[in-house]
This record gives sequence, C-alpha cells and structure tokens, in this order.
Amino acid sequence: MAGQSIDHAFTATDDRSAAADPTYAGALSFMRRKYTKDVAGSDVTVWGVPFDSAVSNRPGTRFGPQALRRASAIFDNDPQYPFARDLFEALSVIDYGDCLIDYRWPERAHAIIRDEAAQILAKTGFLLTLGGDHSITYPLLQAHAARHGKLSLVQFDAHQDTWPLATDDAGALRVDHGSFVKAAVQDQLIDPATSIQIGIRTHAPETCGIDIVGGAELEEMTSAAISAKIYERTGGTKVYLSFDIDCLDAAVAPGTGTPVAGGPSSAKILAVLRHLKNLQIVGADVVEVSPPFDHADITAIAGSTVAMYLIGLRAEKAAG
Repeated sequence: MAGQSIDHAFTATDDRSAAADPTYAGALSFMRRKYTKDVAGSDVTVWGVPFDSAVSNRPGTRFGPQALRRASAIFDNDPQYPFARDLFEALSVIDYGDCLIDYRWPERAHAIIRDEAAQILAKTGFLLTLGGDHSITYPLLQAHAARHGKLSLVQFDAHQDTWPLATDDAGALRVDHGSFVKAAVQDQLIDPATSIQIGIRTHAPETCGIDIVGGAELEEMTSAAISAKIYERTGGTKVYLSFDIDCLDAAVAPGTGTPVAGGPSSAKILAVLRHLKNLQIVGADVVEVSPPFDHADITAIAGSTVAMYLIGLRAEKAAG
C-alpha cells in the first residue's frame, strides 16, 4: 500500500479509481466512492435521504444511509461477486452525500426530496437513493417520472403500501410510508398494469391493479421464475426499482421498522436481482434499514449488498 492514501472518499482524484483504505478505517462513503456535489457526467450518483417521520411502527431509518455506507466498506475493491469485475473500471460512481431535511418540518420533506432529486437527475445517468423510510419513494417517483415519463414499479416489500390517502383541510397529502404506492398510482407516476410487488406478506384494502407475488408463492418459485415474471409484467418499459429491506425475512433483516416473518433469504432475492441485468431500470432506492433494531449490522450488510448489485448490473452494461 506504499504510496497510496487513505480516506479515498476525499482524496480520490478519479471517480473510477479503486480505494486502498482498510475495511475497518477511513472516511465512509458508499463503497469508498468520492464525495462530491459535482455530479455532472457521473454514471451513478449515490444519495442518502435520512428521513423517518412517516413510519407507522418503529422509527430509526434516519440512520439508514449512515449504516449502509458503513456496511459497504466490506466491499474492498476486489472484483465484486458475482460480477467478477471491478465495478468502477467502466462506471463513474460518486457519493453525493445526504439530503438536508429540517426535522421540525416533516411535511416539507417530500418537496425537498423531489426538488433535489430532480436537480441530481438533470446531470447524472442514474440515481441510487439510500433511505430513510419508504415514503421517500413517492417524491423520488415524482422526480423520475418528470424525467422519464410514467414508469413501471418493481417493488420488493412485505407490504403493498396502498393504504387510503389522507389530506388536511388545505388538501395537503399526509406523509405516510404505507400509502406511497396509492399516491403514485393516483398521480399517474406509475402504470399499475406493468408494475409488480415481490414478497408481500400482509393485506391491504386494494391492489391498485398491481401484480403481486406473495410470500407463500415466492417460497415455491425459483429465482429464475421470479425474474421471468418481472420481465413479463414490465414488458420492456422503463422501471423504477424500490427495495424495502423488510422484503427479506425478519430473521435475516431484523433492523427495520415493520418486520414480517415468513420472507425470503437474502441469497434468494440477490439471485433474483442477478437475473435482472436486462431490465430497463432508470432509478432505484434501498429503504427501511433501521440500525437501532439491527444486530451485528446484518440488515445493513444485506441492504448495502442490494445496492452494490444494482451498481453491478449497470457496470456490466457499461462494460459491454
């Protein structure tokens, strides 16, 4: 390591370069990517949204972006499994840091997230957001739909998030992580006919016309069959992929606000993601990692691995 510097997140001179930081030391950006607010020309921008004022059960996901970055340090710039390549040789990836949200005004958060996401999307090739509770996907969908048009939603989750919407006397929408899908359908941000939810293990009043692969059905299917169903449902359309960590079984992802037993292993869902290399994913998030309820970072490790896979899929495409 002679001649190499530590704190690659700050000292990197090239956003495609590998880091030399030990996995246990150095500034913690996502996968040691360079911290910068200059996203122009980047292939992927990683962004944290530390917001958890819309949870219905256990709070703590405001600490999710920090935990996901910390867990990603284990990816120590060897060729990443299963992609067998340095993901950054053909892909420019930067860490934009976090969205600034005033905790005293939670009702203003979604507009702040939407507007900043739109600014980032105007200059980067792809936005990968680290949450935060699942309500942040609504303003992210607003920003992505404004850029790409109506999208297909591929949602990995234990919950449908289609609960009825509520507004105040002035007509402002209540901030709620359990109704963002309902809001996205109502606002025509997503097309229910080409959208799918994977891993659902709870009931909601309606499906909004979205296809559902429930937990019991998922258990009987192979990863290839699950991915084939995703391809069939989305039909070559532009996809926004949202990964709620509670899609995974509570035994392998306890650090979340609304854990549900009976879910798949991380191995199975990562295998599904590996099959999605030809899906037209135009944006993605990993949400609902709640470190206060985690143990030995196992939930954060699972979440950061999902995020790494999403980058890996793009690296494969970039490499040809």
